Amino acid sequence: MIIAIDGPAGTGKSTIAKMLAQGLAAGGRGFTYINSGSLYRAITLGCLRKGIDPADGEKALEFAKNVRLEYRDAAVHMEGEPVEDRLHSDEIDRFVAPLSAIVPIRHVVNGHIRKIASNLDAVVEGRDMTTVVFPGAEFRFYLDASVKERAKRRFDQGVSGLSLEEIERSIEERDAVDRNKEEGSLKIAPGVTYLDTSYLTLTQVYDKLVEKIQEEG
Repeated sequence: MIIAIDGPAGTGKSTIAKMLAQGLAAGGRGFTYINSGSLYRAITLGCLRKGIDPADGEKALEFAKNVRLEYRDAAVHMEGEPVEDRLHSDEIDRFVAPLSAIVPIRHVVNGHIRKIASNLDAVVEGRDMTTVVFPGAEFRFYLDASVKERAKRRFDQGVSGLSLEEIERSIEERDAVDRNKEEGSLKIAPGVTYLDTSYLTLTQVYDKLVEKIQEEG
């Protein structure tokens, strides 16, 4: 079974997807959590480490094709190194959107995701999981929230050196890139369950998704 979750940054997708994978696994099925954004972020990190401009399509693609990416214990490993805790800096935030808009790199990452999820029960989340990567997933969700609420969540995490206003502008810029990608753009596909999380707790969002899965499962 594949449960696919899409939505813009800051809507709680990652946390909810992890909670779902853990909760469903506890119910007797071994669900794997897969975050597509972490793979793009890992490639961005690798490019920066190698002195490659992540917006340089040719060089970034060459790196993406050859780097070894794995998911272990719900965390990304690059060339065997756990890098999850290095993927959410302001620098990565600045470069990951243009890199993820490079169509050939999207094809490489989508191949990684499908390979990881093959023969698995998985909860996958990102920007185009419900539209491009797993359009036939058994359950598809789109989580949303206002820009102001998403900026506040990011600010409250305390991991950014930006002001609240700067984070809000950054999110608006990221949304514009995500919604206007040549391929894999952020959009709500027909038949997808839409949920605005602006005024919901994580527990409330989780409960609504589990209720939907149990109703139709």
